[in-house]
Amino acid sequence: MSKIIEIPVHTQKLLTIFRTIIPKLTNGKYKGQYGRIGVIGGSLEYTGAPYFAAISAIKVGADLSHVFCHAEAAPVIKSYSPDLIVHPILDREDAVEQIKPWIDRLHVVVVGPGLGRDLGVLKTAAHVIKLCLAMGKPLIVDADGLFILNNNIELICGQRNVILTPNAIEFQRLFGQDATAAREKMLRLGNGVVILEKGANDKIHIPHTSEMYTMPVGGSGRRCGGQGDLLSGSLATFFYWSLQSNQPNPAYLAACASSYFLKRLNLAAFQKLGRSMVASDMINEISSVFKVEFESTS
Repeated sequence: MSKIIEIPVHTQKLLTIFRTIIPKLTNGKYKGQYGRIGVIGGSLEYTGAPYFAAISAIKVGADLSHVFCHAEAAPVIKSYSPDLIVHPILDREDAVEQIKPWIDRLHVVVVGPGLGRDLGVLKTAAHVIKLCLAMGKPLIVDADGLFILNNNIELICGQRNVILTPNAIEFQRLFGQDATAAREKMLRLGNGVVILEKGANDKIHIPHTSEMYTMPVGGSGRRCGGQGDLLSGSLATFFYWSLQSNQPNPAYLAACASSYFLKRLNLAAFQKLGRSMVASDMINEISSVFKVEFESTS
């Protein structure tokens, strides 16, 4: 019977490693080489989530962010920012065929922010997950994307370059409340899946080794909506950069860096605005926090 090995993360050592993989800005690169990110999500009720994920990806440093959403969500998401490329096709019968050529161009795909629970859209998203896995695209599954996996975890078992980002409740839905049963279920995922469990202490699970890395407490007590979407978007960019590096365990490295980064964003916005802080305020802190945490040489 396996036992979870809990290991605290040495944050400063991690940051030192992560700083070395951030691509340098040069005039010799063309648009797209720093990252092309895709977000599968966005419904009539939930337009903020895909926006937060996509905008954080490019604010962190990716060049392009695409949002593939329900047609009714597209005009709203477009109105939030002209920097996003919005595809109003997720509810079409031929959605998968329409999305496939774009997937080929993307570096990392995030499935779930604002996806909703429409059965037709969930079915389409499940097919997109299969498509990404078949094409070898690095994949992040978040929010309602995790709902797809609740009764279909086999979809990602044995796959490579997959990161799941459940909160505590979503983690229980995926793996159950019994620790032993959860451990055995996670073992089936194989060595290509990493789980970033969000909470006061984020936990990074490495299923095939039974290791669980605990991140330090950070941020603030202000838990406004949208922070998980900011995490998934920044994680997508960090994941691409990590995969481009020669560092081992790129998914683990990206998960640790994004967890730390979001806690710092939360704290920076909270120190200015306190209880009135919202996710949009955290977006405004991305540039300064990134510079201090990842680019400062002092």
